Amino acid sequence: MITPTNSTRMLAGADGVAIATETRGPDGPDGPPIIATTGWANDRSVWTPMVDDLSVDHAVTTWDLRGHGASAAAPPGEYTRAHALGDLAAVLDLAGRPAVLMGHSLGGFLSLAHAVDHPEDVAGLVLVATGPGFRKVEVREQWNESVRAAAAGMDLPPGVEEISMHHDAHVIDHLAEVQAPVLVLLGERDVRFAASAALFQRDLDVHESVVVADMGHMVHVKAPAECAAAVRRFMAGLAGG
Repeated sequence: MITPTNSTRMLAGADGVAIATETRGPDGPDGPPIIATTGWANDRSVWTPMVDDLSVDHAVTTWDLRGHGASAAAPPGEYTRAHALGDLAAVLDLAGRPAVLMGHSLGGFLSLAHAVDHPEDVAGLVLVATGPGFRKVEVREQWNESVRAAAAGMDLPPGVEEISMHHDAHVIDHLAEVQAPVLVLLGERDVRFAASAALFQRDLDVHESVVVADMGHMVHVKAPAECAAAVRRFMAGLAGG
């Protein structure tokens, strides 16, 4: 009989910032752990419906980005990609390596970035409504302006918008080097990220690409059963080699 566990823990992330985590699932499950990283301006509770399902037979660790949810806020200037990836590395220290990195939007991008830089840590990638960044400077700046505008209307710590901005093409330029198996999840109405899904199909080892009918950007929240079922198929495929 599988014995479920549920533990919350504060970790020391990059520069010692306190990062809130929660791990659910069986004690000593077969297969790699899953680490779920949220999008910008979300907290780890968005994963709850999927984790309710997946944690029956998989260990799943969710966490809050710095300045989000129960994690501590950092001073302005300490929300760079390097800081966020340092926090993700701390979560990997807790959950174990190699892991399946599952991320939504920004969380998917950070998961890809970690896979580019540390392929040995990654048993698989679940990219939910994710993009790989931008090569064109003008397109990056358009994205960054949209993030600044959105942040102005939100109750967020000063400087936290930086975590969602792009200043280089490192990930997209090295995309084809990522060897980990990939599951792509996308809402049918999430037109902005449809082109990214096609790029992943071309450049990554995509085992399955699932487009959920009538869903938008928050597909994992609005269609958790369909998303969890796809992740479970993906995990079973990893176990089967």
